[in-house]
Amino acid sequence: MTKKHFIAIAGNMGVGKSTLTQLLVESFGWTPFYEAVHDNPYLADFYKDMPQWSFHSQIFFLSRRLRSHREIIRYPGTAIQDRSVYEDAEIFARNLHQLRNMSDRDYKVYRDLYEEFIQILPRPDLIVYLKASVPTLIERIHRRGRDFERDVSPLYLQQLNELYNAWIDDFTLCPVLTVQADYLDFVRFNADFTVIKEQILDKLGLEKVYA
Repeated sequence: MTKKHFIAIAGNMGVGKSTLTQLLVESFGWTPFYEAVHDNPYLADFYKDMPQWSFHSQIFFLSRRLRSHREIIRYPGTAIQDRSVYEDAEIFARNLHQLRNMSDRDYKVYRDLYEEFIQILPRPDLIVYLKASVPTLIERIHRRGRDFERDVSPLYLQQLNELYNAWIDDFTLCPVLTVQADYLDFVRFNADFTVIKEQILDKLGLEKVYA
């Protein structure tokens, strides 16, 4: 393959972004850039008191995502980003503001920073959007067993889902592949992963390269 590609895996918490990233890495030797979850020093506090810690937590995620984005652009080969920079602002920060868990002042500062950066950031070649219903998300969250996620409410997940769907409907910066993750359990079934893998290669025009 002579051209590098930049693929971002998008979707709500628990949908399987990291797992799909790892499966693609194992299949094709692409380089992963994972979401910074475990090293976020604000995350546990955020889940206990969202109004107090939302701005801090979102700025941390934004800074890590921008760092990953820069590293991906410099990287000479094909790379996969676990959650895109767009989701931080368009989904999570927006939701926190709508729920009054982020103040108008903090949200304006956050959006100003985000919008300045995306004007100069190179765009992905493809966003793979993993779409799933709330029951599927809850089942997968419980399956992976992260302590700080156990008390996430179905209402919160539904609010995020609505924002995700609205964002994808209006997103035009790069091609999008929507995967119906309710029906394709690539975590447990290799045949389902094969379907997704072939769809990604088709979108990137790489079917013959990996035939």
